[in-house]
Amino acid sequence: MTVTASPPATRPAAARSPRGAVAVTVALVLLVAVLALVDITQGTASVGAPEVFRALTGRAAPGDASVVVASRLPRMTAGLLVGVVLGAAGAALQAVSRNVLASPDTLAVNAGSYLALGLAAVTGVSLPLIASSGIAFAGGLAAAAVVLGLSGLGAGTVRLVLAGSALTLGLTSVTEGLLLLFPRQTEGLYQWNQGSIAQSGFGGVLQMAPIALAGLAGLLLAARRVDALALGEDAARGLGVRVGATRITVVVCASLLSTAAVTLAGPIGFVGLCAPALVRPLARRLRGLTRTRLGAPVAGLTGAVLVLGSDVLLRAVVPADTAVAVPTGVVTSLVGAVFLTVMAARTRAAASATAPDRLRVRGRAVFLTTTAVLVLVLVGVSVAAVLLGDTHLLLGDVLNWTRGRAGRTVAFVLDTRVPRVLAALLAGGALALAGTLVQAVTRNPLAEPATLGVSGGAALGAVTLVTTVPLAGSWSLAGAAFAGAAASSVVVFGLAARGGFRQERLVLVGFGVATATSALIALLVILTDPFNATKALTWLSGSTYGRTLPDVAPLGAVLAVGLAVTVARRAALDLVSLDEDTPRLLGLDTGRGRLGFLALSVLLSATAVAAAGTIGFVGLVAPHAARALVGRRHARVVPVAVLLGAVLVCAADLVGRTVIAPAQLGAGLMTAVIGTPYFLYLLIRSRR
Repeated sequence: MTVTASPPATRPAAARSPRGAVAVTVALVLLVAVLALVDITQGTASVGAPEVFRALTGRAAPGDASVVVASRLPRMTAGLLVGVVLGAAGAALQAVSRNVLASPDTLAVNAGSYLALGLAAVTGVSLPLIASSGIAFAGGLAAAAVVLGLSGLGAGTVRLVLAGSALTLGLTSVTEGLLLLFPRQTEGLYQWNQGSIAQSGFGGVLQMAPIALAGLAGLLLAARRVDALALGEDAARGLGVRVGATRITVVVCASLLSTAAVTLAGPIGFVGLCAPALVRPLARRLRGLTRTRLGAPVAGLTGAVLVLGSDVLLRAVVPADTAVAVPTGVVTSLVGAVFLTVMAARTRAAASATAPDRLRVRGRAVFLTTTAVLVLVLVGVSVAAVLLGDTHLLLGDVLNWTRGRAGRTVAFVLDTRVPRVLAALLAGGALALAGTLVQAVTRNPLAEPATLGVSGGAALGAVTLVTTVPLAGSWSLAGAAFAGAAASSVVVFGLAARGGFRQERLVLVGFGVATATSALIALLVILTDPFNATKALTWLSGSTYGRTLPDVAPLGAVLAVGLAVTVARRAALDLVSLDEDTPRLLGLDTGRGRLGFLALSVLLSATAVAAAGTIGFVGLVAPHAARALVGRRHARVVPVAVLLGAVLVCAADLVGRTVIAPAQLGAGLMTAVIGTPYFLYLLIRSRR
């Protein structure tokens, strides 16, 4: 899916005329104008088109004029500005990286800005808007530099999406940890992160407009050098273009544009991805649009159409009182997720993004020794998790509790702490087993339930039930999580199965589904409980807080069944993980076997999410480490991976509730902090 310039000979003669590009530009300007006019007529107040016209001509009542001037015009102007800068930034990033999926979202620019502003908010210092934009710019630029450095310019779409999504998950987890630890200082930051163009006056727009103009001017000045890069690095150097300096300049300008949008309205998702993609088919027919000097502004106008169109559509479909609470970024993220999924379904075969694991052979003694050591470590971590916390206990207290002779305080502590430890252990084991099954079936060493959207679907199902039926029981919660995970897995694995689970399709569809589930969860939180986002953040951070033994029972049952089935079918799992031909030659029904293993992985992921919230990267780290320790035979990989997953989540939960006691951090936040560097390390290793 790498962008390549079409040879001039293949372009029709009509495409050489500039009239077509001018006509497209004029049409977009008219469409933006129409949407802008419609947008300022929508709102909660009973101020329609006649009142707006009278307000614009200075003949309206004071109340109507105040609504139009102080609220609706600033909202429309903000939508126009945000759409233009994000569309232009996306076009520039895609041109300079030669990657059709480069955008402020996939390069983790928004996540970097989110973390930087979160760190600034924690200090409690009230900063002016221009200073906040500088902080957001530094965070977004640093994140983009990391992603581009790890993925490699022109290295393909999969590596960029993997690096960007992993870094986004890690940075967002750190930010959500700050929101949980400092709720007063970061109040409102969660809602801001969903992206809304609502404004109170023109102050913000006027302050961000010069920054946006500076970024656009920088892109236009570098336009010819960017066009030269499309010919290839050698050809560009031959024309006297400094390739490295040009790329740095464009990334800085694009980050500046993204910063203006993020500071003004929060992250408006996927506009920078979709706008250039909508222009690209026109550029194949209209030669003028292939040039950055015209293509970037046209992409900017398309971005304005997307933002204003999303706002208009939302307020036309949803009642005004409800629409005012729904951020525009949620709508654009849903549109972008669908767009990315369709784009992935149409992608053609590409080279593998990661090298397969080398065949490792380990002796029986190594396996037994590794298992024994992990069992001892698991016992040690479990004992420490039971004894340590905001209240320290002794082994004698635990022994008395098991005999029913503990004091009231000790009994209360252990009654609440032991289920938490069991939930962490079982959730870690279930996620590790699910990751092992997914990686074996898809033959993708970077596949994992969280990054493929399966855990996100489970979280969506669980959060839907929690917000609509607060008194739902453990088995109902597990059922809702399984329904959500099943729905997302049907989309992900169904589309990825076309053509044999190619890495590029699996990763892109998974990223799109994960984005859609995140947007829907945010929508549920905002609509049902907008003033208490901490409840949802605690759930999504992978917290075991408040778990009871009945909550853990479904997970224990599913894990026991999963282990039994996997051990019984270990030979078939080995064959499925090799290739397509070998299992068929040996008489194995690969389709049925693959479907069964995937269904089991979905069930494991769903029950783990229902019991312990969203915990990422365990399904990636544990199977990788297990294969490195004991080889590739699943008779040995499965028990070692399950032990590693249990140790990792239990240790993360222990650290999260003891290091900053009495405050607590969810196990999911801790595993994300650990798993993100490991994931990025795997990308670096596969690149070598």
